[in-house]
Amino acid sequence: MKQLFRIVLFSLLVLPALSQPLSQKLAANRDRRFILEALKRQTDDWNTGRVDRFMTSYWNSDSLTFVSKMGITYGYQATLENYKKRYPDRASMGTLKFDILELDLLTPTLAYVIGRFQLTRPEIGNAEGHFTLVWRKIKNRWVIVSDHTS
Repeated sequence: MKQLFRIVLFSLLVLPALSQPLSQKLAANRDRRFILEALKRQTDDWNTGRVDRFMTSYWNSDSLTFVSKMGITYGYQATLENYKKRYPDRASMGTLKFDILELDLLTPTLAYVIGRFQLTRPEIGNAEGHFTLVWRKIKNRWVIVSDHTS
């Protein structure tokens, strides 16, 4: 009887502790996959000329920040307008490719992405650089809250 009691006690104390990290790992893998899929959708949307859809990964808020060599832009609408002004046609948009160099989940609701972008634009010249994205899980959805592209 003592042996059965020990087994039950062990199961009640140890098994929940073992399952928690596994569930956290599964959630982290799911979140990582979601962010990578969102970045893939962004390149697909960009490469078909859909800037409005490209922007759906960004936080639709006045608190969104976008940092580039042109300075700091605050807000979703201003960022969208800058994209449309800087890339007014398919020739200027070219073909976008992302290389993700680092993706870290800092907390269950905060992620950090470092990557490289390449724009292939035969008519006006290619462009390339690096970016840092801060993602936040807001209302159970991952969105970019800060973008620094150079």
